Amino acid sequence: MTTNDSHHHDHTADRLPAHTPRLAWAKLAPDVYKAMSGLEKAVRKGVDPVLYELVKIRASQLNHCAFCLDMHTKDALAAGESVERIVQLSAWEESRHFYSAKEIAAIELTEAVTVLTDGFVPDEVYERAAAHFEESELAYLIGAITVINAWNRFAVTTRMVPGHYTPGSYK
Repeated sequence: MTTNDSHHHDHTADRLPAHTPRLAWAKLAPDVYKAMSGLEKAVRKGVDPVLYELVKIRASQLNHCAFCLDMHTKDALAAGESVERIVQLSAWEESRHFYSAKEIAAIELTEAVTVLTDGFVPDEVYERAAAHFEESELAYLIGAITVINAWNRFAVTTRMVPGHYTPGSYK
């Protein structure tokens, strides 16, 4: 049996060059970055770490935030999340069986909060989340969804470059 080495071709040499960031916002507004980091630490305390990464990945997919997708998929993998569940997250409606009912409620809430301009957070979405989370958990979850949306907006607007993140380097 012969092996076909063409399947193992290293495509990194074929890649397009990375774009350059527009603005080093964290260096230019260090007090804002510090405040965001404080908010991040506060909300993280109240949300299950696996669920936290799912929320961050899903919001980042919706916001097309490549930098945050790079970071949070790597963090999720480092925390023991499966490649399969990360890959299926962008099509979760067809992959509900990969997640718990509680996770689905959080993912639905993440989508509703992230795409607010499509028309509020529907009562049924909020009520499903409220059925799965105690009020204090729900408050922290809303905080987690809000903070990743804020990070996404900084990163997308300033064109932060993905691909260089190592898990644990920003904590």
